[in-house]
Amino acid sequence: MIQILDKTFETYISPEKIQEEVYTLAQKINQDYAGKEILFIAVLNGSFMFASDIFKKINIPCEISFVKVSSYKGTQTTGRVDELIGLNTDITNKHVVILEDIVDTGITIDKIFTLLRAHQPSSVKIATLLYKPDAFKGKNEPHYVGFSIPNVFVVGYGLDYNEKGRNLEAIYQLKGNDPTKNAMLNIVLFGPPGAGKGTQSERLIEKYGLVHLSTGDIFRINIKGETELGLLAKSFMDKGALVPDEVTIKMLKSEVLKHENAKGFIFDGFPRTNAQAQALDDLLGSLNTSISLMLALDVEENELKERLLKRAVTSGRPDDADPAIIQNRINVYKNETAPVKAFYEAQNKFISIPGIGEIDDISARLYQALENR
Repeated sequence: MIQILDKTFETYISPEKIQEEVYTLAQKINQDYAGKEILFIAVLNGSFMFASDIFKKINIPCEISFVKVSSYKGTQTTGRVDELIGLNTDITNKHVVILEDIVDTGITIDKIFTLLRAHQPSSVKIATLLYKPDAFKGKNEPHYVGFSIPNVFVVGYGLDYNEKGRNLEAIYQLKGNDPTKNAMLNIVLFGPPGAGKGTQSERLIEKYGLVHLSTGDIFRINIKGETELGLLAKSFMDKGALVPDEVTIKMLKSEVLKHENAKGFIFDGFPRTNAQAQALDDLLGSLNTSISLMLALDVEENELKERLLKRAVTSGRPDDADPAIIQNRINVYKNETAPVKAFYEAQNKFISIPGIGEIDDISARLYQALENR
């Protein structure tokens, strides 16, 4: 057993077994690409050890490039993974193999796959040392898998716990029944326009295997599908009236119940009032769970305005170019957040997270808040 920060871990996969499987994966790749040349793309930070070991066992012509995914252009977030930092090699008509340390939900892999396809390679395949089929929700399953493992928290051989443990030769799993890992993690994530909420939401979903529930998406799905609740909601919207909380919470409950094995949820766009917050508490309470934390990204107003104006140029969103619209959106956020903030503060579940700085630093603050809850 080993101690990393405040957690105890026990050996899960020995260094010897890791190296045996890396060798087996390398041989499969050598056979499949015989007579061809490969470009390996290793996704940092986690894959550096796996990439180094497997690369040394490849005996056909190959190159390697290390990349990181980013949601920022300059200092401005776009709210989605849209850039591969470090991809300086022309991959047109090349055979590409993505190297990952672990594939769980598959969200990041799907985005990388899409970004690479835009460069018109001959082929793209995924090789991963670890794969969590129970957590996987993506479209692009890995082609080469070392170990299929249950949805357990692991560290070592490139994998980290709060950036610690990557240097370990073995892979370790969390010891015992740690309630902070096994209990459902339910997050209300708030952030004004331009704060980077979309970016950080994707990272939280990827790291903790959460289900994203957006009331806007839920409304659109129900209305388009002409469900009973969708038609009822549309009847209010057609009159220019607000949809009653009772209808909204019923739609939300229907979506929650579709994910009975979920590790937790991120609620986007809900709750916006004390009544909605109480209704959400009642819903989750009926399912023997509750909101874990309300996290709010805090960014100074002038910085928000500057980000949105720049985003209007990079993303082509005209609503980000009008100062009056920007001010109104910020005012609406403040008016909606204040009462909900007070609701969760009373439960000691509200945390404000500084939203200025590097994307990795902001993510680390969110992760630390959740680990310390």
